Amino acid sequence: MPRHFRLLVFLACVLAIAGALAQKRAITEKDIFQFNWIGDPQVSPDGSRVAFVRVTVNEKKDGYDTSIWSVGINGGEPPRRMTDGTRDSTPRWSPDGKWLLFVRAPENPAAGSGGAAAASSRPSGPQLYMLPLAGGESWKVTELPRGVGAPIWSPDSKWIAFISDTSAEDLAKQRKASAKAEQKEDKPAPDTAAATPMPDHESDVRVITRSVYRANGAGYLDFKHIQHIWLVAAPQSSEESVTPKQLTTGKYQEENILWSKDGSQIYFTTTHVDDPSYELTHADVYSVPVAGGETQKILSLNLQPGEISLSPDGKRLAFCAEVNEPVYSYTQPDLWVVDLAPGAKPRNLTEKYDFDMCSGVGGDQSAPRANGADHVVWTADGAGLIATTAREGKANLVRVDIATEKITEVTHGNQAVARFRPAGDASKFVAVISTPTSIGDLFLVEHAGAEPRQLTHINDKLFSQLNLTAPEEIWYTSFDGKRIHAWIQKPPDFDPAKKYPLILNIHGGPHTAYGFVFDHEFQWMAAKGYVVLYPNPRGSTSYGQDFGNIIQYHYPGDDFKDLMAGVDEVIKRGYIDTKKLGVTGGSGGGLLTNWVIGHTDRFAAAVAQRDIASWAAWWYSADFTLFHESWFKAPPFKDPKDFVDRSPITYIENVHTPLMLILGEADYRTPPGAGGEEMFRALKFLKRPAIMVRFPGESHELSRSGQPWHRVERLQHIVGWFDKYLQGKSKPEYDDVAGQEISIRTDDE
Repeated sequence: MPRHFRLLVFLACVLAIAGALAQKRAITEKDIFQFNWIGDPQVSPDGSRVAFVRVTVNEKKDGYDTSIWSVGINGGEPPRRMTDGTRDSTPRWSPDGKWLLFVRAPENPAAGSGGAAAASSRPSGPQLYMLPLAGGESWKVTELPRGVGAPIWSPDSKWIAFISDTSAEDLAKQRKASAKAEQKEDKPAPDTAAATPMPDHESDVRVITRSVYRANGAGYLDFKHIQHIWLVAAPQSSEESVTPKQLTTGKYQEENILWSKDGSQIYFTTTHVDDPSYELTHADVYSVPVAGGETQKILSLNLQPGEISLSPDGKRLAFCAEVNEPVYSYTQPDLWVVDLAPGAKPRNLTEKYDFDMCSGVGGDQSAPRANGADHVVWTADGAGLIATTAREGKANLVRVDIATEKITEVTHGNQAVARFRPAGDASKFVAVISTPTSIGDLFLVEHAGAEPRQLTHINDKLFSQLNLTAPEEIWYTSFDGKRIHAWIQKPPDFDPAKKYPLILNIHGGPHTAYGFVFDHEFQWMAAKGYVVLYPNPRGSTSYGQDFGNIIQYHYPGDDFKDLMAGVDEVIKRGYIDTKKLGVTGGSGGGLLTNWVIGHTDRFAAAVAQRDIASWAAWWYSADFTLFHESWFKAPPFKDPKDFVDRSPITYIENVHTPLMLILGEADYRTPPGAGGEEMFRALKFLKRPAIMVRFPGESHELSRSGQPWHRVERLQHIVGWFDKYLQGKSKPEYDDVAGQEISIRTDDE
């Protein structure tokens, strides 16, 4: 080929690539309205198809729709929709392959508690539905007043076990309401309103007796409605009427239900403690006969098991759990196996593996609804276990040999396996995999070490239009020689010769980790012209037990130094305008944001999200207790100085950085009164620039699963604040309080 012709071909390729890039656009905050998420994948018994929940933003953009789809494992075909509802989730194939069971929630569930009148009009909770795979429409199986959850088929496909907190009183009210409705149909309408009986009064007054009485996202706990195991025969047609029966009773709830291999009994875990806040985490394994009868305790575990599963021979359990003694701030989860026999002791298979089993890394685009839960997977011969592991900002699958405890990678690379399920004999796996430039799609992993084969492309249409770039991975050395892992997200049109504003973004937890996973917030900030630094300072997970627990009794503290060393590392590269530094973070990152601006004036603006200002106020009001010496050696009334010294509000007079506070009004994890409200009121008294942005009805999960419009507005406010103070843009809605700062006289002056 002549030289000049090769040159022309090269130039044509360059121009084609440049043209393709020119057609792409920057990602926006509102692109979230077009995102698709995949949740709870389930492989068919013959291993040929995967059912999954497709999650989308609804038309009003105030919630999410969920529907069940399926795709062939061999690929080459687009996914097809299986159910026609907009609140469908939890797909479960029957073992004989004839049915797809799923859960459908009411289209317009009523909110709040409004006494008997509201209760009578409130729709029942989510119910079980059956879809015949040979063809035909789905039909409702259950009609329990409080709904159902966590369904699981019996091995012979004849029965379905599930969880419900429906009580005998609820059923009695349902029968009474049904009888009244029938009588009303048979009788003429009364002549006067006086003939209408007054509804029974149901008090909405709460009498609190337990130390933990509400939960973030779930609201106030209802101890009159206990989660128990129910059973229903699998109907063979829509004409067949079946009645669920309750298998377990009592004042303690059951979890982690599993069928025995012969289908004669159901195993479950429970903790028979009235107020678990006083106890170290633990659980017992029980069984209950399917035919009915007394429950029987099989095992007592000095652990709180998760992702529990039964061995192929039905004689052992595998699960992930953290040891509870000694009491640490952070204890990495390990993989365990135990014989299903009285007195058996669990064996830790990963005690020498210094990373987190059954764990992942944090991003803001996990499925906001119907995500489903993983379970440890047994190999067909019962000799090995497969689970996820979080290691240095990555989440991948590993196989653990039970006899030798040898660990082998099943997947690898800079990615995050968000969900996984076995296919066939567990020699293959279907996984939802995310990367920094991909929200997450279904992939088939055909064998250990094989490159995953993509099965779905649910965001390709949108992402083909977006100019996304992968972050730069860096490691740097902190003040005491510790190596810190971080990422730098740069603008799509980054020019190293220019000077950019920097946003330091701090993760929460504190025991979580950033990593190789898609994060809309970082991509959008970069698209708006910011360089984003997101590090994993000491205390982060996925770097070993010692690295995670080193902040016990010292949080915040040296992690602040890690963060500042990261900022210095990026500044050394020459493309950061040191007068345009911003800092933000949520939860533990909100606490650290408050701490940062109380200890340095180097940042021109800050946004603290769902933060903590006073450790003592938080200790008294959070939705979980610190009754054990995990974060503090004593409660605030025993050691007030420790709480004061480590609280950002203590250093409020040092704060001169303009601060925005983003709060969810239904956040029970970091209640506003223990965080942003304190910072805001104090800074207003000092006449320093502070603004509070409150989101009605939003919990601690605002950024990850909040109302779509609220998620967009949150991003707009964060970047709007930085636009004002880092880029000098006009933002009239953020005009600060006028006047001179107040000087506080001390007794010594």
